[in-house]
Amino acid sequence: MGQFLWFVIVALFVFWLVGLLFKIGGGLIHIILVIAGIIFIFQLLTGRRSR
Repeated sequence: MGQFLWFVIVALFVFWLVGLLFKIGGGLIHIILVIAGIIFIFQLLTGRRSR
């Protein structure tokens, strides 16, 4: 599950960057970036838990 979340974070960041460079998507791109940031921070805070 962690690898999938990292993939989503990277994909959303790339889409945001493309949207920023080519002025596509408007506010939707920024909302998606905020969601990716929240997921990123959540992953940093929870980390890998040892058994």
